[in-house]
Amino acid sequence: VVKLVESGGGLGQLGGSRRLPCAAAGFPFISVGTGWVRQAPGKELEWGSRVERSGVITYYSDSVKGRFAISRDNAKNTVYLQMNSLKAEDTAVYYCATDYKVSLAALRVRLSVTRASFGLWGQGTQVTVSS
Repeated sequence: VVKLVESGGGLGQLGGSRRLPCAAAGFPFISVGTGWVRQAPGKELEWGSRVERSGVITYYSDSVKGRFAISRDNAKNTVYLQMNSLKAEDTAVYYCATDYKVSLAALRVRLSVTRASFGLWGQGTQVTVSS
């Protein structure tokens, strides 16, 4: 079965850290770039980060750059999102996604991310940041 499965969600402290793994199965994970998208309560989908196949090249949105780090372990078919310096506005459902259907430039445009932007999504994991 082709799938992405996120985990690691839960309650995070303001200024704290949290790590989200995303495990891939059923497709050649090493051959695709993979990233994270989030959706805050009552808001649109927001693209956050991407890591290329080798794990060396990464991209971030302005809202998470400098605080979040995306990485991957191809031997484990897993992508990670290390979230540091958490803010209240980081509260959201976090989705792992791959099979990009649009360009990164398009994803950076607010309100442009939809379910059709990626061919494969995980089920999402909730992160709630509180004081």
